[in-house]
Amino acid sequence: MPFDMGNVIGLPWLIFLGYWFVTAMRVNRMARREPAGSLLGRFALMGAAFYLLSGGDPRLGDLSARIFPPTHELFTFGAALTWAGIGFAIWARYHLGRFWSGTVALREGHQLIRSGPYAYIRHPIYTGILAAVLGTALAFDRYQGLVAFALVLTGFAWKASREEALLAGQFGAEFEEHRQHTGFFLPRFS
Repeated sequence: MPFDMGNVIGLPWLIFLGYWFVTAMRVNRMARREPAGSLLGRFALMGAAFYLLSGGDPRLGDLSARIFPPTHELFTFGAALTWAGIGFAIWARYHLGRFWSGTVALREGHQLIRSGPYAYIRHPIYTGILAAVLGTALAFDRYQGLVAFALVLTGFAWKASREEALLAGQFGAEFEEHRQHTGFFLPRFS
């Protein structure tokens, strides 16, 4: 098979989706979840972002234009960031284990996870996905990739803030102590 730059970017996303699909079957039952209305808005936002990220669409006009002159170095950096972000998200998902949910929810027997990347970051799955989205946007080098990144960032910030309210209500002082020692999407350096 000849080298295809799209495969270098597409393969980590396929691995990500496969891992998410398999591990989603091994989670605890829902104890509490968000209303369907807020879920629909977030899915629409993410759907638009991943459409924009999927490649150049001439119907998007200037958004499909390149940002930089194409170089092997930019593509390589973007591909490496994509792979690293996917790896980080999978590592975080592994530590979350049976308490993961695609929605803002608490699972039966929910515990506050503080191992692996959760020892430093409260939302490391989002951190990994954001890095992968940014890497993909850089590798494909289109303005629409930057818009996709902004949409994903907005969606994750929205979801994470709702998750934080839920976790604070469930774990109280334990979550507040965790919040003081960890960063939202990036480690806290203090």
